[in-house]
Parts: sequence; C-alpha cells; structure tokens
Amino acid sequence: MATVVGIAVLVVGLLVSIGLHELGHMIPAKRFGVRVPRYMVGFGPTLWSTTRGETEYGLKAIPLGGYVRLVGMLPPAHAVGAEDEKPRGVVGQMVAEARRASAEEIPPGEDHRAFYRLSTPKKLVVMAGGTLINLVVGALLLGGVLVTHGVAEATTTVGMVGRCVLPADEPQDRECTADDPPSPADEAGVEVGDVLVEFDGRPITEWSDFQAAVRGSEGVGIPLVVERDGERLTLLVNPVETERPVFGEDNRVVEEDGEVVTEVIRYVGISPTTGRRPVPVAEAVPLVGELVWQTVQTIVRLPWQVADIGRAIVGAGERDPAGVVGLVGVAQVAGQVASVSELTVADRVAAMVSLVGSLNIALFVFNLVPLLPLDGGHVAGALWEGAKRQWARLRGLPRPRPADMARMMPLAYGVFAVLIGLGLFLVIADLVVPVTG
Repeated sequence: MATVVGIAVLVVGLLVSIGLHELGHMIPAKRFGVRVPRYMVGFGPTLWSTTRGETEYGLKAIPLGGYVRLVGMLPPAHAVGAEDEKPRGVVGQMVAEARRASAEEIPPGEDHRAFYRLSTPKKLVVMAGGTLINLVVGALLLGGVLVTHGVAEATTTVGMVGRCVLPADEPQDRECTADDPPSPADEAGVEVGDVLVEFDGRPITEWSDFQAAVRGSEGVGIPLVVERDGERLTLLVNPVETERPVFGEDNRVVEEDGEVVTEVIRYVGISPTTGRRPVPVAEAVPLVGELVWQTVQTIVRLPWQVADIGRAIVGAGERDPAGVVGLVGVAQVAGQVASVSELTVADRVAAMVSLVGSLNIALFVFNLVPLLPLDGGHVAGALWEGAKRQWARLRGLPRPRPADMARMMPLAYGVFAVLIGLGLFLVIADLVVPVTG
C-alpha cells in the first residue's frame, strides 16, 4: 500500500508540474493576444474537458506530458516568401505540410493573433515561460525542504561503538573474533548515547571536529571528554592506525578499477547518530543552484550514460545509481521511499517533495535543449530571428521576414522519435537493471 501511495503522490506531482509548465506558456500568450484554442495535461484519449471562452481545457489519459496549442506557431508560406516554392522530395513535402497545417489553424481575419507575429522578446517570454515555471517550482520545493526539514548530518552523539577493529577489506558488520584487536573506544568505556565534548583538548562541536582531532592526534592515553546522563566524564583513548576505506564528497566509497581505495588513519571505533539540520535560506540557494548544475551535467553526459546503461542491460557492466532514470525508475524510487518503515512521516513527505522538485529541475534543464520540438528549439529560433532583425536595423536594411521554422520540422520529427526511443529504452533499463538504494 505504501508503494502505491508513493507512486500516486509522484503521478499527482508530475501532473501538477506539467500543468504549471503549460500555464507558463498559455498565460503570457493570451496576454500578448495570441489565440489559444486548447490547453491539455497529458496525452492520448481525453478523460475530461471543458471550454471557457475560446480555450478548451482538459485532462488526458497518459500523464507523460501536455501541450498548449498556440495558433500560427509556424509562419505560413506567404509570410516567408515561399508561396511559389514547389516541394521537393519527402523533406520538402513535410515542410510544406507543416506550413499549410499552421496556416489553417488561423481563423479568417485573425492573422494578427498568430504566434509568429509576436516580437522576439514576446516569443521568448512565451516559449521560456513554461521552463522557468518548472525552475521556480523546483527551487521552491527543494529550498522549502532544505529550510524546513533540513539536511541529514552526523551529530556529536555516539550511535555505535565498535567492539573490535576489522580489516578494511572485510564487511564491517561481521562478528568480532578473538583474533581481532579490540576497539580503542570500547576499551576506553565509550557508550552509545555519549555526547562528544572534547578530544585531546580540542572542543568538539561537529562530528568533523572529532574526525580531524583523531587524525591529528599523537601517542596514546588521549583524554576524551564525553557527556553522559548530564555529567561530564574524561576517558583515556588509545587510537590505533589502521586501513579504512576512502569516502568521496558524495559519501560513497571511492573505487579504482573495481578496488576499494583505502588509507591509513588514526582510528577510535565509534560512529555518530544522524540528525537533521535546518538550512538557512542563504545556504539553501547555492545548494539548489548546485543541483541545477548537476542536472545540466547529467543532460550533457546523456549519450555516454545511455551507452553505459546499455552495457548494464546485457550484463557487461553495472548501472550508475546516480545516473539518469526513466519514469519507471522514478516511480520505483518513490515506492522504495514510501515503503521504508524506518522513515518518519515527515521524512517520507520531504523525500516525495524533493523528488517532485528534482523532476521540475530536470524538466527545466531538458526543455532548454535547443532542438525542436523542445521549448529550447523555439527559443533558439526566436533568438535567431531577433538577431537577424537587429543586424538589419543596424545596417539600415528592410525588416527581415519571420524565421522559417517549418524548415526545421523534419529535424523535430527526428528528435521526437529519438525521445520516444529513449523513453522506451529507459523503461526497459528500469525493469531489467533497476536503480536501488
């Protein structure tokens, strides 16, 4: 049941995100006088619709996208000086048909309300409006979680005391044997629930303070001050040098050529509890910005990630748990989060909100790729048209015709086919080699 609830929350969040995205296109288009005959969330058969004014609003069966139909998206043949052009080949036929279909959408006497008539700045506002809405929604959701729920981090309270020092290349949860050297913390009498106060004369306010103090210590019999049941106790600890795995900035074990990277460090043998720290707004903003940048990097590396996923599907490699996933994978993650009994209700809600926020950031970045039929393709076309007009104005030339975006439709059809193929590929990958963790 928890999994079903998690997936339902994801679907609702996705539908709301898509709906807001399309509103980001529709509202400025209407404000600029463009005729908008249809606003739909989803694809496929229409489940519900109603008409208000000149616009039909509706919900369709497949929640994998949405669209707003703007009249006159592509300039007709006469507007680009192609009324006498004879279509040549399949590509020419596609271009001519796209122009014809766009022209037929414009009601008689309403050519002035066609999208292609807008100025470049207005076109940019309309076409970038949807993606910017996703950015704002994603930033607010993720920032809200950071500020209200906080981030998980190690505390100065002892959560586990090791009974022995285990080799770095063995499971750290195996039982200790008589051959294993005893843990310095256990020998010193450290107990679960102790709050670290001071180590070797250095005050401990964060877990990282304790780690740094241990690594920088020398000798044995080092005083460790802890608070237990409201009283402060001084324990003498004898740190040992041992090999431990190296952890990266993402808190994952670093590996090279399939081998765990280790280093020799001073070791005491305790682990902290985990608490949550609310993040100030000033700190949350750059954290959200970092996530946006990471998403950009993921999109740029998409071809290589697809190749790696393909190898994982055939068993020639492992799937990167931090790599790209499809909607099935996102639903799997939502189900996993919802089914973890150890999480509190607040933790689950925060995880779901963060997931929807991350989806909005992904929609923002992906839709800015400068290829039709994505919003970025229309933005690129508007920028090209504006650049030509500015160049003509500076040189005192006549105003150029609108950008003939219909010539890009064959490419748009190809990109659309690639996107469909990529979506199906990720569905297969999510089912065959699902991302877990």
